[in-house]
Amino acid sequence: MDGRSGRRRAARAGLAAGLVALLLGGCGAGASDEGNSGAADGAAVPAEAPARGDARAGAAPEVGGPAADQAKGGGAPDLRVDQRAIIYTGTMQVRVEDVDFAAGQAVSIATAAGGFVGGDQRQSRDTDTRAELQLRVPAEKFTRVVDQLAALGKQDSREVRTEDVTEETVDLDARIASQRARVESARKLLARATTISDLVTLEGELARREADLASLEAKKRRLADLTALSTVTVAFVRADAPPAAKSEAGFLSGLRDGWHALLASLGVLLTVLGALLPWLVVLGVPLGLLFAGLRRRRRRAGPPAGPQPPVSAPQPVPAARSAP
Repeated sequence: MDGRSGRRRAARAGLAAGLVALLLGGCGAGASDEGNSGAADGAAVPAEAPARGDARAGAAPEVGGPAADQAKGGGAPDLRVDQRAIIYTGTMQVRVEDVDFAAGQAVSIATAAGGFVGGDQRQSRDTDTRAELQLRVPAEKFTRVVDQLAALGKQDSREVRTEDVTEETVDLDARIASQRARVESARKLLARATTISDLVTLEGELARREADLASLEAKKRRLADLTALSTVTVAFVRADAPPAAKSEAGFLSGLRDGWHALLASLGVLLTVLGALLPWLVVLGVPLGLLFAGLRRRRRRAGPPAGPQPPVSAPQPVPAARSAP
């Protein structure tokens, strides 16, 4: 009995120590030190390490693998161009004789390359017929698809942008591996919990760590989608469409813009006056006649009688003095 009670006390003490280390590691861990927190959580269960050497051996290479070493080194590894994670984005405009036919050809080119249409906007007018397509194609076929689209007509413009996300991908791999180790350590402690308070605390911590892991994995899937499929936005216009106006700067350009703004303002002012003129005629004529009648009536009545000023008494005339 003493041996069993001693083992139970030792197990409870180990569980308590692991719970404290788990909570401290969860509170102090952030996006930059998740690997250190995962290592601390792994050290919180020393009792199971000898018994389950396979789990320990499976977690150690995942946390301290090449991805983690590359992330700690402060940059992406020295890889070849075909091994790097690069996002390609292209924008182009092509003049064609038949806009709808060229748009259909562009869709066929994208699907034949293993891609799909991400967006399709078209407008048909007499003077301006335009089709703008957003195509998602595999990254390794990006250049070939762009060249095929340019060959459908006369290319007006082309812009290709690249973004190297190799370092971000390596960092995400290291953080995901570390977060998986932290989730596994929380599950081990949850399996050894014996009290309700420990269960509630560990379940909350495990849920938080699983949510962080799901967020990191979603970011990794988003990066993988952007690097695997490149985006090409192509606009088809008619061959006789007027060229796009180029923005100019300078005194003459400002004077021309100011003159156009003045003419536009005068047009708006005349439009407002034209809209108000019927109301002025309908309301202004009766009001003018009414005011004229009142004024004429006041003139006939004469000025209003006001209070008469008081009459002052005549001053006495001094008597004449007799000569001596």
